[in-house]
Amino acid sequence: MTFSFKSLLTVSTIALAASFAAIQPAAALDDQQKKEIGEFIKEYLVEHPEVLLDAQAALEKKQDAARLAQASQVIDQNKDAIFNSKDDVVIGNPKGSITVVEFFDYNCTYCRHALGDMDKLLKQDKDVRFVLKEFPILGADSVAASRVSNAFRKLAPEKYAEFHHKLLGSDGRASEDSAIEVASSLGVNEAAIRTEMTKSPNNNMIKATYQLATDLNVTGTPAYIIGNETISGAIGLEAIQEKIANVRSCGKTAC
Repeated sequence: MTFSFKSLLTVSTIALAASFAAIQPAAALDDQQKKEIGEFIKEYLVEHPEVLLDAQAALEKKQDAARLAQASQVIDQNKDAIFNSKDDVVIGNPKGSITVVEFFDYNCTYCRHALGDMDKLLKQDKDVRFVLKEFPILGADSVAASRVSNAFRKLAPEKYAEFHHKLLGSDGRASEDSAIEVASSLGVNEAAIRTEMTKSPNNNMIKATYQLATDLNVTGTPAYIIGNETISGAIGLEAIQEKIANVRSCGKTAC
């Protein structure tokens, strides 16, 4: 949004009035003068309320820029943990020039909707490396499902993408039992899963992801990291593709 000439004139007039007031020592302005200046500013704001809208838009733009700058700095400081953690699974093109990271929870309804966006993206764009970062924040069932998922990944990494689709895309609440049922349907039996869960608990992995999410100001799922930006919510395929295109064009999600 840009300022109109009328708005600029209004703001300039108000600024002059404010400057005049600032130049005068506080003691030099009597009560009548203070009242007149206040009424003058109020009159302009009432007659030109669009100035307030322009000011609000400018403030929001400034705040968004500040948030993006802060996020870019945090992302740069945590590149390896975000993009190259050994605890995460990479699907799509492992050597893709663009990486999309998704924080997800197996009990997140919006993550289920976003699953289709991921599938379409990877089908249409063969140069995308997609990182799945488990972020179980929706209760004990989510944590338990994540532990089964971690064990399954270690036992059958080549089938993890299929496991991910079946568990995240299933009806009902994901839990330890439902995750083991999915694992069993893919040929990894319950005994093997439970042995691996005992042998390789993923407590440290979950703690590390929680800390990373805190640093990135990720408070819910799904959340994406694309280029220099942290993005909250299931923003949809077109929005993701637009940000990817911008990264390819100028190195940032917003050119």
